[in-house]
Amino acid sequence: MTSTTGEAVVAVSRRITAPAEDIFRILADPGRHPGLDGSGMLRGGVFEAAVSGVGDVFVMRMHYERYGDYEMINHVVEYEPDRRIGWEPRPGRGHPDATDPEATWGHRWIFELLPDGAGATVVTEIFDGSRMPDDKRAEVDSGRAWWQTQMASTLERLADLCSAR
Repeated sequence: MTSTTGEAVVAVSRRITAPAEDIFRILADPGRHPGLDGSGMLRGGVFEAAVSGVGDVFVMRMHYERYGDYEMINHVVEYEPDRRIGWEPRPGRGHPDATDPEATWGHRWIFELLPDGAGATVVTEIFDGSRMPDDKRAEVDSGRAWWQTQMASTLERLADLCSAR
């Protein structure tokens, strides 16, 4: 397990014993995300369709102590089969910022997959906050250790899902 940080970017990597295509299939299925979520915030997808490319949108039910139950609308902004998938969340129903149609923080969740020998893949989860407004970026920077811990847990759960197949 490795982790790196940059200005408003947090990345954690783990070698998982599974082919990249198997891992990508899990990551492209929002219905599987609650099973791999290391933060405990995801409650489930509103729609069960798998992501098939840039421009797709999926909605996740969430829970955060400060906000209660809410939804996030995730716009797929990166999609390279078996190599990279990323989305930019925006506040949805129940979120305090949902009433502002311009509300977006500009952050992205990205997963990079790099084959590493026969039947193994290095998976890097990236929280990219480089496009965030300064006040939101400061919140991310102050919670960097928390982000890294949750992301490492997500990759551990992803490895477990892959070994259970």
